[in-house]
Amino acid sequence: MTENVSSRERYRAQVRADIKRHAWAQIAAAGVPALSLNAIAKQVGMSGPALYRYFASRDELITALIRDAYRSLADTVRAARDAGAGVGGLAHAIRDWARADPQRYFLIYGTPVPGYHAPEDTTAISFEVMAVLIEACAETGDGPPTPFGAHLETHRDWAGGHPAPPAVLHRALSFWTRLHGVLSLELAGHFAGMGFDPDLLITEELAGLR
Repeated sequence: MTENVSSRERYRAQVRADIKRHAWAQIAAAGVPALSLNAIAKQVGMSGPALYRYFASRDELITALIRDAYRSLADTVRAARDAGAGVGGLAHAIRDWARADPQRYFLIYGTPVPGYHAPEDTTAISFEVMAVLIEACAETGDGPPTPFGAHLETHRDWAGGHPAPPAVLHRALSFWTRLHGVLSLELAGHFAGMGFDPDLLITEELAGLR
């Protein structure tokens, strides 16, 4: 009986993975708003109602893709940190991850999907990423107090309530905004034809944080 259950679970996991693979292909071709469960059902050789046994709705499928994306990024950032990466190393690890699959990056950091609201537990995975960045930013010590730093003392939700000093939180948030500002422009093609190396731009943007 256990063997049969395990076989069914493995089959279900394989089908879900296949559905997600086709979903990523659709997103790469036409963006998240064009995601169609009926089209995916045809691609995997099943009826629409049969597919709903694996993902009950389009939103549930999008949530699974978002969780996978955040988990992949969190694991990438943690591995880089465990290997000794500081602020600069983490920035380049995140850039490499984003460039490897821009659609995956834009799913979690791009324009929100119309009508979709992610469950709170997906945010918990993003906190893992931020915790690693805060840890790296703490190595450079505290800076002078600022009005925004004082504001962050009581506005820590974005950092998962991390107990780091306000100056460290400020540095981590500056890291995040500078990095994603450059990445979003680069991946959207806005640097095409401008003739400079975005990798060097990221390095310079983050140098002031150290």
